[in-house]
Amino acid sequence: MSSNGHSASWTFLTNHTQVLICIAEDVDITLREVANKVGITERAAQRIVADLAEAEIIDRRRVGRRNHYLVNRGAAMRHAAQANHKIGPLLDLLQA
Repeated sequence: MSSNGHSASWTFLTNHTQVLICIAEDVDITLREVANKVGITERAAQRIVADLAEAEIIDRRRVGRRNHYLVNRGAAMRHAAQANHKIGPLLDLLQA
């Protein structure tokens, strides 16, 4: 419940954005850590990472037994209303 007594039924940022923030903050983060931070299952985190990779917002590379992620800060946002905006400045704003 929030401080005004209402339960939080929505948030400002999607799970995709939350996952992207986690990866941008720690490019060697595990999916288990992402899932725990975002409050989703590992399977959901895996699907979101696959979506982000398919959209070329992130790139996954295998390093030993783990994944290492690269964020494409120049990628455009996916919604038509923000199509002229890049991912990098959004991450800068949210990580401040």
